[in-house]
Amino acid sequence: MYDIVIIGAGPAGLTAAIYARRANKSVLILEKESFGGQITYSPKVENYPGFPEISGAELGEKLVDQALNLGAEIELDTVVEVRNMPSFKIVRGEHGEYQGLSVIVAAGSRHRQLGLPRENEFIGNGVSYCALCDGAFYKDRKIAVIGGGNTALQDAVLLSDTCSHVTVIQNLAYCTGEQRLQEILKSRPNVDFIYNTVVDELEGDTELSSLMLHDTENNKTFRFPVDGIFVAIGQQPENAPFKSVCKLDDYGYITAGETTITGTDGIFAAGDCRTKTVRQVVTASGDGASAALAACRYVDSVK
Repeated sequence: MYDIVIIGAGPAGLTAAIYARRANKSVLILEKESFGGQITYSPKVENYPGFPEISGAELGEKLVDQALNLGAEIELDTVVEVRNMPSFKIVRGEHGEYQGLSVIVAAGSRHRQLGLPRENEFIGNGVSYCALCDGAFYKDRKIAVIGGGNTALQDAVLLSDTCSHVTVIQNLAYCTGEQRLQEILKSRPNVDFIYNTVVDELEGDTELSSLMLHDTENNKTFRFPVDGIFVAIGQQPENAPFKSVCKLDDYGYITAGETTITGTDGIFAAGDCRTKTVRQVVTASGDGASAALAACRYVDSVK
């Protein structure tokens, strides 16, 4: 029986483990894929305090090492269910069952991908999912934003300040984002729009150099040279295993505020998996600290 079982070994989960271990609580971290979370796929991180420049893989490794050195345990397993028992919680994975007095869900969310061949190959080499994180690397370069919702338009506004040219590529005949954002973009000389168009292929040697686009209205395919793309077609939380113990909003995120408290006593949600407006490494770590302190208080109250 652990004091705290943490689901997810990204910045939120690992920060929670660090804080919990410093409070002398027994901690088990369950991770289904890669220790360090999605940040490990970022070739360069320049907005994490204390590190002017660090690779995502190195940052993730430092977080993992710190948690392990403090005595946290880590298991590789995919959680399929969390059950709330009268005096403890059961976390069931594909390979085992774990018990804890409390649970912190830090399962994160994934950027929706285009699902194209070579997409993963070009991540960090022309394909990005975060304009705030990677936009500075494309100063004075020609880029495209894939998507037409608020996130895509906000990304395009941000990128148009530094990039030489920004093209918004939307699969519909119109953008679905706020009219105000559309008006801002249409007033900028270095921004244009391509509608009724989807990306068929990503081309390049070691770095992305062009897109093969398909005009769905005229059924025509054409090559579009570009230095990079920012994919902004939404995020996908992976909270299905927790829906019996955590209330989810219409988009699948766990309903929890800055306190990280969910609707079930002893279960907390931290990082990108919860309802929030900013999803960055630093905000995930902040959530992890809040969740750990809340879980420690809960554990002290039931022990």
